[in-house]
Amino acid sequence: MPEQPNWRTSTYTTQDSCIEVADNRPHTVLVRDTKDRNRPSLCLTPAAWRAFVGHVKQ
Repeated sequence: MPEQPNWRTSTYTTQDSCIEVADNRPHTVLVRDTKDRNRPSLCLTPAAWRAFVGHVKQ
């Protein structure tokens, strides 16, 4: 059985703009909106997630 997502929020999160990330799965990083957790999550490869985070940090 797949491991349940371990959702966490960024330390930069504010009340009105927040995402959660679950990166405890071997080949998938999940991203979701905390304002609507019932909507489907985005599924990214770890490489795509690293590229996104790297771009945001620039």
